Parts: sequence; structure tokens; C-alpha cells
Amino acid sequence: MAGAAVFVVTAVLAGSMLAVASPSSDSATHFKNCAAMHADWPHGVGKLFATDHVANKKTDKPVTTFHLSIGLYNANKKLDTDHDGIACEHR
Repeated sequence: MAGAAVFVVTAVLAGSMLAVASPSSDSATHFKNCAAMHADWPHGVGKLFATDHVANKKTDKPVTTFHLSIGLYNANKKLDTDHDGIACEHR
């Protein structure tokens, strides 16, 4: 009986940690353009493992503060003009 209780508690804790660590699954809002997206997400929206492409790697710092949301990114993929996995990235 005690073994079953430990298993249930462990499973619940593991599940709650996964929920916290997973990227946001916001409703898929379609934005008309980057200005509209920046009203809600000033640094853009990206998918998991996205890396900002910068013009000059020596002087430009990549955007790392974008909102992580697979659903929002997929709904606005057309706004990712450099195809780096981040739509409307902005420093």
C-alpha cells in the first residue's frame, strides 16, 4: 500500500514539473503584421530550439527574450522572414 502511494505522489510531481517546463500553448492568434504582434509580444514569438539569426555575429546579439509558443509561432509562421524559428524578433 505504501509503495502505491509513493508511486502516485511521484507520478503527480513528475507530471506537474513537465507542465511547468513545457512551452506555452497559447491560442493560435493570427497577427496581420509584426507591429500587431509586438503589441502583445514585444520581442516576437518563437518555437522550441529557435535561434535568432543575426546579420553580424561579432557586433549583433541574438534575441533571446522572445515568447516561446509553438501554437502562436505556427499561426504566424509567415512573419518569420528569415526562417530562424522566431517570428518578428525584435531587440
